[in-house]
Formats: sequence, C-alpha cells, structure tokens
Amino acid sequence: MSVSTLAAAQSVCAPLPVLGRDVTVPLVTGGEVTYAALDYAASAPALQRVWDDVAAYAPYYGSVHRGAGYLSQLSTDLFENARRTVAEFLDCREDDQVVFTRSTTDSLNLLAAALPADCQVFVFETEHHASLLPWQDARVTYLDAPRTPRQAVETLERALADRDPYGPALVCVTGASNVTGELWPVRELATAAHAHGARIVLDAAQLAPHHPVSVADLDVDWVAFSGHKLYAPFGSGVLAGRADWLRAAEPYLAGGGASRKVSRREDGGVDVEWHDSAARHEAGSPNVIGAYALASACKALSEAGFDTLVAREQHLVRTVRDGLADVPEVRFLSLFGDDAPRVGVLSFVVEGWNSSHFAAALSAEYGIGVRDGLFCAHPLLRTLLGSDPQAQGECGSPEAAPGEKSLNAIRVSFGAGTPDEHVERFVRAVRELVADGAKWNYRTQDGRCVPDTSA
Repeated sequence: MSVSTLAAAQSVCAPLPVLGRDVTVPLVTGGEVTYAALDYAASAPALQRVWDDVAAYAPYYGSVHRGAGYLSQLSTDLFENARRTVAEFLDCREDDQVVFTRSTTDSLNLLAAALPADCQVFVFETEHHASLLPWQDARVTYLDAPRTPRQAVETLERALADRDPYGPALVCVTGASNVTGELWPVRELATAAHAHGARIVLDAAQLAPHHPVSVADLDVDWVAFSGHKLYAPFGSGVLAGRADWLRAAEPYLAGGGASRKVSRREDGGVDVEWHDSAARHEAGSPNVIGAYALASACKALSEAGFDTLVAREQHLVRTVRDGLADVPEVRFLSLFGDDAPRVGVLSFVVEGWNSSHFAAALSAEYGIGVRDGLFCAHPLLRTLLGSDPQAQGECGSPEAAPGEKSLNAIRVSFGAGTPDEHVERFVRAVRELVADGAKWNYRTQDGRCVPDTSA
C-alpha cells in the first residue's frame, strides 16, 4: 500500500464505536482517566452496532426450530440467517457446514471428537492451548517452533511425509499468533497438507477480527473462531468447513435438536436417527442471541472494509514499535523477525521488571489494561524467552514478586475500536516507567501484583 493510500485510509477510518469507550477508572495516584482497553487479544469490546442489533431483537426472542408461534418462527429465521451470514463472511464453499459453538476452544474440541479412527494430528508447539490440547485422544505429533514461514512449511512437509502408517491426518495451525501477532503462511501450509493427503483446520481466533478469512482462497478444510474476539458480546463460536467427518461422527452432545427421529425398540431400548446437517452437533436450545451477535459483527466488519481497518491497525502497530524503538530495555518477542507481517498483537519483556509488576503499574497509574503471563501458550512463550521447559510460571499467575524476574511477558493488543490516544498513552507510559520507575509500591496477592494500599 502506498503512502498516499495509507494516509487516505487513515483519514476515513476512524475507530469503530465500541462499548466502554467512555468508561473512566480511578488511578492509584489520584483522579480518574478514560480506560485504555489494550487487551483485545483476550476479548475485544463489543461493537456498539452489535449491541444495538441485539437490543432491537431481544423483545422478539423465541425458541428456535420447535415453535409454531410468530416469535419462534422469527427467531428461527434469524438464527439460520446468521449461519448464512457467517458462511458469507468466511467465503465458505457451497457444501461447507457452519456449526455454532461456544468458542474457538469448543469448536476445536468438537472437531477432535469427530476425527476418524487412527487419525494422526500435527500441530506446532506455537499454538494457543485451545488448538494445542484438544487432540489428546488422537496420535499427536508436536512440531518445534519454526523461525521463518518457509521453515514452517518445510517442517510440516517432512513430518507428513514420514508419518507411519499413511492414513487420515489433520494439521492444526493458527492464522495469527496470540503472542506475537505474526501471520502464518496458511495457504502454503494447506497446500503442503493436501499434497500429503492430510486435512487442515485453521484457528482464526486472532486472524478473523483483523483480516479477511476466505476458506476457499486459503483452501483450508475447517476454520474456527470466537465471537468474543470478533466484537460480539456473548459466548459464541464457529466451526465451519467440510461436512463429511462431522456427519460420520457421533453427535458432540446427545439431545434434542441433534436427533431427527427417536423410537422405542421392542426390547425396551431406544433407536436414534441423527441429523446430517449442522444441527447434529448443536444439541439443546442454541445460543440464538450469541449467533445473531456474531453475525452482526461479521456484517459490521465487512461493511467497514478490511482494507481500511488493516491500514489503520498497521498505523497503530508502527506507533508502538517506533515509539519504543530507542528504549533498549524493551524487547519484543518474535518468531519470524521484527519485520514479519502481524496483526495488532505485540508481546514484550522489560529488562529489570517483573512482567506482572509492569502490567500492574500500567493499570494502576495510567489506566491502561494489558495482559501479562504466558497467554495460554506456554510452550511458545518458553521458546521465545529461552527458558527451561520446567521453569516456574503459569498463565496469568506469575509467582515472582515485584522486582524479581518472572517467566512471563506483557502483551498489548488492539483493533478496530482502539483510538490513537490509547496507543500513544501506552507508549508514553512504558517510556516513563522504564525511565523513572513506578510511582507506587506494589505487593503480590493471590499470585498477582497489586498496588499496596495498606499504608
């Protein structure tokens, strides 16, 4: 993108309105400040438009698929239209299924439960636990963290070529790292997987809120993502892709909605005929409002235009990187190098600081919310930090006291609703804390660093 195009994009793409944008929080040093929510990688704030859509629908809420009444019929249409909206957002193939779930984690556990017998799974150690851990009942090969996109493809090709026996196989890969924000070579990995007779599922939890995701163009077999990272306010997720493994598998949950026909046998047992559609894995009363909210977010991002959203986000990434480039105590974490393409997710460590202490000071003294810990990606963080695999450190629960070294990092993340001022305030705060130290005393409480208010 040219400089002129970038400038034009920035001039027309203001932050999208989100809930909480005017919330003020108290500072431990006195006074209040508008809260800077810079933890989008954990949960993005809901878009105001999504919230308005949900509020407009709420009085018309009704049970889906089972009611003859007007509100039930209305809600059923809305629920199934949401499925179509998600399929369009993902550019799904004609025969793909869209299954609504609770989250990315739920989606990948659903797929894990649908794996054919003797399926081998290949997953890089760089994955979030949501895509690293669901495959425990399969034969899993964990691949070492690559240091270039090309190395990632070559590593996968070797592993797939060497598998024995040569049977069904699945590759699970992230689209954008929840730790470094780096984009992975998804299309190339899909090509490698298919060349070796394997299928591939894309964890798009961190990719879909920032970049367009086309199932057809990327040539992935499935994609999973969460509504709460896509600016939707309720617990919903999606598993979209090929139907055959899902149709052949026992329902993820047994119950109403998944069953087409249930009858008693003469011996007193029960025979069940399960649906072949997405309903097969959506037993129980579905989260209609969650699905509607997720679909509303898909529409809002598509209409805003990913070209301008990406351009503006890259402007914010450069604001952080350029603003801290001359602070040697700050070291950003990366697999593919500092210049690798990435979404608005950056993790770093600060020399001389416990990460929990630093994050606590950002919150208490500047009103800035970031994340510290291992970000539910323990193997990756240990690789990036060059630590012993058995070293102390837990996701979100650092054990070191303020001033002590900890096996943790700090993550700043942002997106479509982030004002420039929040990122600029973050840069100023980091520079001040590194140069002058914290203004307040802190202590460890329940595994977290908190301001000491006992004096």
